[in-house]
Amino acid sequence: MNNTKDKYLSSTNLSKEMNISTKGMFERLLRNNWIDRVDEQWVLTEKGEEKGGQLKTRGDRQWIAWPASVMDDAELKENNIKEKYLSTTKLAEEFDVSRLRINPILSELGWIEKDRKGWITTKLGKSLGGKQLEHNKTGVPYVKWPETILKNKRLVETIKEIKEGSQEVQISSNEEVGFREKFIAKHRAAGGHFVRSKTEMLIDNWLYMSEIAHAYERRLPIS
Repeated sequence: MNNTKDKYLSSTNLSKEMNISTKGMFERLLRNNWIDRVDEQWVLTEKGEEKGGQLKTRGDRQWIAWPASVMDDAELKENNIKEKYLSTTKLAEEFDVSRLRINPILSELGWIEKDRKGWITTKLGKSLGGKQLEHNKTGVPYVKWPETILKNKRLVETIKEIKEGSQEVQISSNEEVGFREKFIAKHRAAGGHFVRSKTEMLIDNWLYMSEIAHAYERRLPIS
């Protein structure tokens, strides 16, 4: 006879066994860093593998299965955890970047999109826990994010690339090689401009999405 602990359950069946909604189970697994969301698919993290999670396949279908023993895991049994959500400003502080960069970065990742002078979550953003809110007075939409977003691999790597890009453009005035020669404009922004770094691309995209008139290496045709 098989031991109960050898039995594997899908995340959905695990939620039924523990009397948790399917959505609540995925949020709990995500919050505890057992799983992550990559390219609109759930993937196991290193911690999830340590907990016994396995990727199962049947035909074209893939899912994550868990040993029944995880039902006794303290992290999954915590029923009344109040999720802490972070504002754009708080995310900027955590990643040590300007708060004006955060939303354009999240937009580049496909997690949010521009709407009514604010931002709304996409389907992908919602799957990562993005919470849609509106300012009481203005009605402008904005998004808050669960703390788990700070560990999201794609976000962390993107922030790192941006910081490295910022360092690239710090050129001293006495260098023999000119700026234009050293940094070729090869990054294409949403509005069609070709710029010299990912940082400039994100700024250009933010200006474009904010419908602010702007130019790159030329004067605007305004008086």
